[in-house]
Amino acid sequence: MKKILLVIVLLVVSSLFVFAEGKKEAGANFPTKPITIIVYTKPGGLIDVTARKFTDIASKYTKATFVVENKPGAGGIVAMKYIMGGNNDGYTIMAATKSNIAKIVSTKADIDPMDLDWLAMLMADPECVITNKTLPINTWEDVVKDAKAKNGNQIWVGPAAGGLDHVVAMKIWKAFGISAKWVPFASGGKAMAALLGKQGVAYVGNPRDIAGKPDLKIAVISSPKRLKEFPDVPVFNEFGVKGLDNEVMWRGFVAKKGMPAGAKKWYDDLFKKVTADKDWRAFWEPYGIDVVYYPSAKFNEVVKKDYEDFKAYIK
Repeated sequence: MKKILLVIVLLVVSSLFVFAEGKKEAGANFPTKPITIIVYTKPGGLIDVTARKFTDIASKYTKATFVVENKPGAGGIVAMKYIMGGNNDGYTIMAATKSNIAKIVSTKADIDPMDLDWLAMLMADPECVITNKTLPINTWEDVVKDAKAKNGNQIWVGPAAGGLDHVVAMKIWKAFGISAKWVPFASGGKAMAALLGKQGVAYVGNPRDIAGKPDLKIAVISSPKRLKEFPDVPVFNEFGVKGLDNEVMWRGFVAKKGMPAGAKKWYDDLFKKVTADKDWRAFWEPYGIDVVYYPSAKFNEVVKKDYEDFKAYIK
């Protein structure tokens, strides 16, 4: 009987060793099939542009095939649950943004972002307040003065309530001692169309949002000092307020935990190469975007801090 048990134990241990070695070997040879990048918005959104531009630049450094697949819904909740329910072999990753963390908190979704593996942060896009040049209220001084005069009835337009842009707006209102009404739209694009249609006085977004929209302007931007790309745009601290110098929309990639070490190293190497690529930088930097490379450990710390911040702020 003891011999039979010993044989069974040896077979189990051997099987586990073969499985572990097989997984290790799979990671070492990664990739051997197409990689799917999940995008949590419909085609055309900025994170969709980010994912597709990434595959374009990455093709310079790898022969791997990338497939971008859009899975919109609930501000990224649908996409994140899809990632969490899939395989952790490295062949499915998600293009993510800071807004996903805000959405988890605001909707009380049954997702802990720290149960995911945040692979790399590739850019920090400064938040800003955008106004309509054709309206008499279009400078930041105008907006603040009008908000105080309207005593909470000033209208700001933006994407869904509880997202990053809404939270940033609330932080701005608190810092300047003003209040306003947040009117949510189905997307940032529709909200900007409403601003162009004079349905509100302000929109919270990122500098690239004004590209191709000559009637829109950046009234104020979150940065410690004025950006060289927008030398005429003031920063918040010029108006005597503190705490609004580092409000950014980060973008990066996330996957299910447990990716083989070889696959993760392959991604690390690729992220570094794309980050250093001159065409990648030339595509983003003219809009004041800080092109960075935060590896997994550092990125996970950023996400953890943002998660705690949103939990404290969103009631």
